[in-house]
Amino acid sequence: MENFALIFVALFIGYIINKGDVFAKDTPIILNQFILYISLPAMALLQIPKLSFSFEVLIPVITAWIVMGVSAFVIFYLSKILKFSREVTGALMLVGVLGNTSFVGIPVIQAYFGDSALPYVLMYDQLGSFIMLSTYGTFISAYYSSAEDVNVKAIALKIITFPPFLSLLVALFFIGTTFHPVITSVLSSLASTIVPLALVAVGLQLKFKLPSEDIKPFVSALSVKLILAPILAIMISMIFSWNNQASLVSVMEAGMGPMITAGAVASMAGLAPRLSSAIVGYGTLLSFFTTWVLSTFL
Repeated sequence: MENFALIFVALFIGYIINKGDVFAKDTPIILNQFILYISLPAMALLQIPKLSFSFEVLIPVITAWIVMGVSAFVIFYLSKILKFSREVTGALMLVGVLGNTSFVGIPVIQAYFGDSALPYVLMYDQLGSFIMLSTYGTFISAYYSSAEDVNVKAIALKIITFPPFLSLLVALFFIGTTFHPVITSVLSSLASTIVPLALVAVGLQLKFKLPSEDIKPFVSALSVKLILAPILAIMISMIFSWNNQASLVSVMEAGMGPMITAGAVASMAGLAPRLSSAIVGYGTLLSFFTTWVLSTFL
């Protein structure tokens, strides 16, 4: 109960601060940078070494790529059938496929499964969502905005120099290692900043304006992201007979709301900024209900 109270209080604080113009407009960017460069690397170094080398570690990664790949194809063909514009299609290919598997995923998974589930969250997020954002997301934003050619070298460099990804790779070498209590204490303190900072940042960016002409693509994106994606994850677990914490976390991660960063990428690329923001805003709040439904079903 305490975890959920923190989630909603932090979101509310961020939303109220945004409405009151208390902080600078770039506050969400600064908070997110702190999380990406300090908090997430600390959590990776703290949690990943607790894993043991087994196939179970790969379950979140496999699930993430299959779910996002199928979701992208579904949205692409839905957009063709419903005759969405190129701009709207590009936006949906981003916010309807990529999930908020770290900033919202970490506190939600922690609330339902505890700290023992966090290593699997990081595997799903860093080796799934982040790489998908950096590769697929870059391609979609460039292709649908027609702003520039996709630079493969730039994408590769972005991935291998991203701090959370680098820390994940380093942490993998320490699996089975017990750190000195002082190191563990420092990492724990830094990692604990993720939840409040991430949720306040999410609250600062929530937007809910939705004109009537956006309803059809809005419903299409959230139906794929919040309903189809977790169903796909459940089917994958059933097909491969996966029944462990890694598979449960993977299903919950698949059901997270749209990625805020994906919405920012869509907006910066000129891909239906108003629609993208609305999908992220409403989708974030709806995901708290849909993940609760998932948790009771699982």
